[in-house]
Parts: sequence; structure tokens; C-alpha cells
Amino acid sequence: MSGDKATATQSVGAVEKGQERETNGAKEELQDPNIVDFDGPDDPEHPLNWLTTRKTTTIAIVSMTALLSPIGSTISAAAAADIMHHFGTTNETLGALMTTIYLLGFAFGPLAIAPLSELYGRAIMFRSCTLLFTVFNIACAVANSFGSLVVYRLLAGIAGTLGASSVADMIPREKRGRIMSAYIMGPTLGPTIGPIIGGNLTAAAGWRWDFWLMAIASGVMAVFVILFLHESYPYVILKRKTARLRKSTGNQDLRSALDTSKTPSQLFKFAILRPPKMLVSPIIFLMSAYAATVFSYAYLCFTTFPRIFKDQYGFGSGASGLTSIGLGLGFIVGLLFVGAVSDPWSAYLTKKNDGVAKPEFRLPTLIVGAVFVPVGLFWYGWSAEYKTHWIVPIMGTALLGIGIVTAYSTSATYLVDAYTVYSASVMAASAILRCIFGAPLPLAGGAMFDALGVGWGNSVLGFISLAFLPLPFILFLYGERIRGSKVFKMEF
Repeated sequence: MSGDKATATQSVGAVEKGQERETNGAKEELQDPNIVDFDGPDDPEHPLNWLTTRKTTTIAIVSMTALLSPIGSTISAAAAADIMHHFGTTNETLGALMTTIYLLGFAFGPLAIAPLSELYGRAIMFRSCTLLFTVFNIACAVANSFGSLVVYRLLAGIAGTLGASSVADMIPREKRGRIMSAYIMGPTLGPTIGPIIGGNLTAAAGWRWDFWLMAIASGVMAVFVILFLHESYPYVILKRKTARLRKSTGNQDLRSALDTSKTPSQLFKFAILRPPKMLVSPIIFLMSAYAATVFSYAYLCFTTFPRIFKDQYGFGSGASGLTSIGLGLGFIVGLLFVGAVSDPWSAYLTKKNDGVAKPEFRLPTLIVGAVFVPVGLFWYGWSAEYKTHWIVPIMGTALLGIGIVTAYSTSATYLVDAYTVYSASVMAASAILRCIFGAPLPLAGGAMFDALGVGWGNSVLGFISLAFLPLPFILFLYGERIRGSKVFKMEF
């Protein structure tokens, strides 16, 4: 508290301009003495200026939670047959519903969680969601009916959302590409790891242990979140600083430099409408739609691998879980590629642009991803259709994985760079579209492959991805103009 008193005079009034006074005939601006801001650009309280150890700890915790919840999305995919048998159903669509309903939770969770994180802070939402995620996985493990299991999966999906906004709080734009690649490793590798763990664990101990394992892991993660996760949202940090200074100085007129003078209910109402409103923006919609399309391909693969490799190659439940390794290796290669080239390319293009950075300078890696996606789909589909050696379609899924993660990672970094102030909301908007696209396709995948076969079924998806191929070129050339256009410019 005494430290706050000592810095009160310095910290008050760092944003708004107030009165003016005459000095030697010239006007000097005086800052409003009741405005509380960070103590200059180097204030250690600002997340951008945190010690490397604190940033690393926070990013590691956020990244681990971002890995855990996507593992939960597919951990039951390989166990679907066992779960359906346990509850006395043979409907394959209901088996895919186990994954789909979780993705719907991912879609609608951010509608409330992202605005709440921008109102009350990232840390409290991480703590609450991690604890709830643990509780709902326990509920899945002890569910006594298929209906209750589906409901608990939905609630677990809702509790499993939040994340990339914290990266934007702490990492400056010029270094964000590499860090975002590390963060996105969770959402991309998690769905790959899930079937491997779930398939083998189900074979060894039964399907309920898939959810017990998730509950144990998330419970351990909750301890780390509660003990070591620091608040990173500047709005909340200044709000708390203002409250401390009001108490220590007795000045009740102090207010945060980021204060909007709105009540919490007004702010929440405004913030909860922001993600859907953002989807009206053509930039956000197009990038989110593309990310959603390739994202849905990944979940289609996870839910149909067991069936396709059983029908085409005679794989059992344990072996079919391992078929996602190819996709996972592709994810790793894609992440390493984006992490290695995104920041240097952006820096190079910024230098050529007289030192002026643009979010569009992130998009060259998206061009690479846009090519790999259809190539991987055609390779995987037709090699499986003609029953070539099983390693050949898995190699095709590796190429698909490179394309998926490159597109997903680049689109996320681009949106965070373009809408940094509302990073939680823009990621929520993207997640809504991504999961709405991703949820139905696994349900329709079985029927599509029945009607068209594996070859033509994947080719249809490949042709759809080819239709998106011009998008990164268009946005790279005209994205800034579109964002700044009076026709498309929006206030969020």
C-alpha cells in the first residue's frame, strides 16, 4: 500500500489532457490530476513490461490450459463405439455427437466468457473455468445415461474456452507471431493427442477413464492457475490500482485512464454483443470462415479415422487412435514453420514499408497453408480409397495438418494484430464461427463418405478449400484498405 502512495503523484493523470498554463508565453498541457494511468511506457506493472520469468510462467500456464481442453474434445472419439454399446445405441451419428456437442460448447462459451474476461479480468475467468472444467469432466465420468453425458460434455466445452487474449496483453506485435505459434500448439495438437490417449486408455481401462484422466489433469492445472497465474488485462490492472489509490489517498474522484464511466451491466451488455457484431466485419468474417473451414476438416478426420481405417485396413480401436499421428506431425511442422518465419517476414516487410507495421504482413504464411490443405485432402482421400499401404493416406493427413495449422495460426495472429484492444472478443467471434462450422461436419461425415466414398468425399472438401485460395492474396493486397474503408469500418 505504501508503494501505491509513493507513486500516486506520478501515476495520476497519464492519459487525458486537462488544464493548460502559460509559461514564457507558451502553453504547456497539464494532465488531469484525477486520472490514474501506468507510470510511463516502462511501468513494470504493465504486462508488456513484466519480467521474462513472469511472462513465461503465464504463457506456459495459458498454453497448457489451451492444450488440455482440446484434448478433451476428441479423447472420447475412439471410445464412441464402446460408449454407444454401454448405453445400448448403435446410431453412429450419436457417437459423433460426443465430439460435436463439445465443439458447440466451444462456440457459445466465448459469448459470455470473453466479455467477462474484459470486464473482470483474465485471471479470475481462468480460475473459474478451470475448476468448472474439472467438475464437468468428473460428471462425464460418472454419467449414468447417454443424455446426461451429452449435457456434461456441452458444459465441459463451454468451460474450456479462453486464452489467446492473454498473449496479446503481454507480447508486443513484433514478437507475437512466435509466441502465438507456441500458444496455438495446444488447440492444434490437443485434438490429435486426444484419440491416441482415449483409444489406448479405453482399451485398457474402459471409456469412463477417459474422463477421469481429464478431470485429474484439469484439477492439477487448476492448482497452477490459482497459485501462479497473474492478471494481464490492463483495464483490470488500472481499475484495481485506482481502487487502491482511492483508499490510500482518500481521493474518491480518482478514475482509471481506461474507465468508460459505464456500469458493469452496461459494459457486459456492450461486450457480449461485440463478438457477434464483429462477424459482420468482412475481414473478421472471411478470416474466421476460412479458419473454421479448415478447422472442421481436422475434426472430421478425428471422428472418421476409426471407421475409415477399420473398413479399409482392419484397424482395431487402439490402432485407429494412432492414425491421428500423421495429422499431429503435420501440425508440429506447420507450427515450427509459422514460428520460424512469421516474425522475420513481418519485420522484413515492415522495414520495406518505412518501418510502418501492418497486420497484413502476417499473411504470407497463410498462402502456404492455403496450398497444403487441398493437396493433403486429395492425397489422403484417394490413397485410402484405393487401399494403398496405410502409411500413404497418413502421409496425406500430415500435409493436411501442415495446411490446417498454418491457416489457423496465421489467421489468429492476424486478427489479434488487427484488433489488439478487443483481442478476447475477436478470438471469441472467430471461435464462434469456427466451432459452428466444425460441429456439424463430423455428424455429416459418415453419411458423406457412404454416399461419395472416401476419395470423392475428401475431394469435395478439397474443392471447397481451393475456393478459398485467393483469400490470402486479396487480404494481403487490399486488407488495410478494406479495414479502413468507410463502407466496412465499424466501431466495436
